Amino acid sequence: MVTNVAIGTRVLGIDIGGTSARLGLVDTQTGHIGARTALPTPPREEAGLTFLDAVAEAAAGLVSSTPVATVGLGICELVSPDGRIESGHRVPWRGLAVAGRLGRIAPVTIESDVRAAALAEARFGAGRDFDPFLYLNIGTGVSAVLVQGGTPYRGAHGHALVIASGPATSVCPHCGEQHETVLEDIAGGAGLTAAYAGAAGDSAAIMPLILSRAATGESVARKLIASATQALANTLGPLLGLTDPAALVIGGGLGAAPGPYFDALVPAIRHHIWSEKTRAIPIMQAALGGDAGLIGAALAAQP
Repeated sequence: MVTNVAIGTRVLGIDIGGTSARLGLVDTQTGHIGARTALPTPPREEAGLTFLDAVAEAAAGLVSSTPVATVGLGICELVSPDGRIESGHRVPWRGLAVAGRLGRIAPVTIESDVRAAALAEARFGAGRDFDPFLYLNIGTGVSAVLVQGGTPYRGAHGHALVIASGPATSVCPHCGEQHETVLEDIAGGAGLTAAYAGAAGDSAAIMPLILSRAATGESVARKLIASATQALANTLGPLLGLTDPAALVIGGGLGAAPGPYFDALVPAIRHHIWSEKTRAIPIMQAALGGDAGLIGAALAAQP
């Protein structure tokens, strides 16, 4: 539990991701997390009101003996500048009284998970010495945000984070057949896990196990990771050329994991960058690991 921390700097951070929901008491002056808990994010069809109630119950338990000034919630969906959840791709809370349900604890701020994590990396993590920097989040899905002056860029509608969710259409030059693919389904954790289950016949394998198998040389895992990282690099090269950041910080459960995915992604990205100066920028993993979204959600809500 956080002790000797002024209530004004103590915020309940909640990070709702595609795999899990993490909650913790955060000292926004230091980024230190005191008491914390987590629960798995259920399948989409079960991740609505019942899941919101479970998160609210877990939140109430954390603050039962430790008052907080505010509540910050980051979620893996589109969030408008005024804190409205505007998509329900993974967690269908759009239209639910999220702020009202959690507001029984303290005033609530809602933010997208990628902007929350980027904010934490700018304040306490790998982005501290770089301005601007691009933050790339690779977890269940894939998203990115430009951070300038310590502030993640929102765009006109708060949607300036989508790089891998829309369809990409191409026509085969040999057969003329039209193909439509979604980058997130190839390069994200959920897509890779599904692809591995189909190729290896192992539906029980989760991403850490797939990475471990790739590290030991298993051909199916290595080929899927090579394909995923090359596909992602095709998009990141031009994006880095457009934004011209001082560094690229890669986070998320998959992006921040050591080993074959990150090791393959870095040279693939550099290969697709046209500018020599941009090609030479630091590409590093997030310093805060899986805690970035939790800390950043709290920072977004700090008084």
